[in-house]
Amino acid sequence: QVQLVESGGGLVQAGGSLRLSCVGSGPIFSIDAMAWYRQAPGKQRELVADISSGGDRNYADSVKGRFTIATYGAVNTVYLQMDSLKPEDTADYYCEFRNVKTTDSYFAMNYWGKGTQVTVSS
Repeated sequence: QVQLVESGGGLVQAGGSLRLSCVGSGPIFSIDAMAWYRQAPGKQRELVADISSGGDRNYADSVKGRFTIATYGAVNTVYLQMDSLKPEDTADYYCEFRNVKTTDSYFAMNYWGKGTQVTVSS
């Protein structure tokens, strides 16, 4: 059973930084891409950033230049470095592993973590 666990959320003042981590466990053989999403109260979940297995990165316009998605070479782990945080970044942040192949199945699936809360005070 593949599980993703996010950590690193918390309360920070505007202009501050946080680094989120997402660690995947279980019989993971390969991952096509990893992503971070966020969902603010009363809003739809939105893509923040993603990174392919080849290292290609995409960012939402609202976080370009402030957030960085990376793996730093860690296995089954993705980070989101968030700098120059703004109150509008307040949300629950979720990681996703896309098209995951496991050692015990022929089928690839997407997996989600349960989220970590980020609150940015003004």
